[in-house]
Amino acid sequence: MATPEQKLIEGAEVNKLKAAPPSKKQFFTKPVISAVLSLIFMGLGQLYNKQYLKGFTFLLLELYLLIFWTVPFQWAMWGLTTLGETVQTRQGFEIIQGDHSIFLMIEGILFLISFLLFLWFYYLNIRDAYKVAAKAEKGIKPNNAKQMVKNIWDNGFPYILLTPSVLFTAFLTILPLLFGILIAFTNYSAPNHLPPKALVDWVGLDTFVQLFKMKTWSATFYGVFSWTVIWAVLATITTYFLGLVFAVLISQKGIKLKKFWRSIFILPWAIPQFVSILIFRNIFNGEFGPINKYLMDWGITDQAIHWLSDPTLAKLTLVIVNMWFGFPFWMVLMSGVMTSVDKEIYEAAEVDGASSVQKFWKITMPLIMFSTAPLAIMSFANNFNNFNIIYLMTQGGPVNTDYSYAGSTDILISWIYKLTLDNSQFAVASVVSILIFIIIAIFSIYNFRKTRAFKEEDMMS
Repeated sequence: MATPEQKLIEGAEVNKLKAAPPSKKQFFTKPVISAVLSLIFMGLGQLYNKQYLKGFTFLLLELYLLIFWTVPFQWAMWGLTTLGETVQTRQGFEIIQGDHSIFLMIEGILFLISFLLFLWFYYLNIRDAYKVAAKAEKGIKPNNAKQMVKNIWDNGFPYILLTPSVLFTAFLTILPLLFGILIAFTNYSAPNHLPPKALVDWVGLDTFVQLFKMKTWSATFYGVFSWTVIWAVLATITTYFLGLVFAVLISQKGIKLKKFWRSIFILPWAIPQFVSILIFRNIFNGEFGPINKYLMDWGITDQAIHWLSDPTLAKLTLVIVNMWFGFPFWMVLMSGVMTSVDKEIYEAAEVDGASSVQKFWKITMPLIMFSTAPLAIMSFANNFNNFNIIYLMTQGGPVNTDYSYAGSTDILISWIYKLTLDNSQFAVASVVSILIFIIIAIFSIYNFRKTRAFKEEDMMS
């Protein structure tokens, strides 16, 4: 039996052992070793864990990529960073092709996305090796080939289905987005930097600076941008409140055939907008349009009104025509909101002596705003990029001599169309598209967070 002195000595030694730092051997556990091996080369950790099929599969995959794709990857990265060095030349009647900067950029983006996907897969390989070794330390045997396939099928079936979507998203959505963004940092434009005749160069933020400081671009950008904001606000407000007026009128107790009136007023929204815009373009034609003919026949005006040739009238015409297309949506939506309001609320307001106007502003309008505010924000964003009505109705005209490649009624999106397809000013168009995204994103996120509907949703979650 140990004496009290011996017990004290043994206790002190135990405390020293507990306080002492762990030895180096403790850090090199099997999970760490397998993870490090998989970090050094794919599959080595799996082989260390005695998962031979999985290990050899990973190992052969990396060998294949190193042998067959190292040189193409280096070439793609060279093309992405330099955008080519050899210019197209002519020797007599023979054209000697040089480097195509845009093809090199696209190829570089393709390989860059593929490399990032490979890095993600490499990380999964390391994590897999670590997890299998950690389970083995707890006495759980690693799966053999048959068990591994069954486990993938049972537990990884959703990921198998999602993998094609991830790949398609990476190469069909992310690639064009990256390409459009990168173009903004080049001088890709006519007449001096259009492949294959000429090379494209990286210019950093020069195009952004030119857009805001160079007079030929800044005057156009500020003018088009200001009209775009005015247009988006007017187009949203006018359709919103016109739809509200019709919804309130149709919902009145004395109105008969309510379904008939709703069906009639929804027709402008149901008819293809493309056809309707072309019809309106002829109706407002300054030379042979029926509106001018009737105005002159009735003696209201002595001469034809140039609805689409005068900048101010053209903008006013666009707002009026857009009201025809936009109000049916809001009318139907607000009618649904008003019919869902509990009748007892209005009856209680009547008991308290509220008038019809007070009931509308204190009950109906707040409920409508609560339900439709998010959609109004989305409508503003849609009108900000409403290319169809601008281009089909006026084609951006009339001509504005102070603008570069833009007319008096052009908004940013229609200006981008003209910059790219008509004038090959791809760099400036890319910068403008980035600015549109930033503006719409900031406006939408800020206002979505301010709406009561989203605030209450956050509180419920």
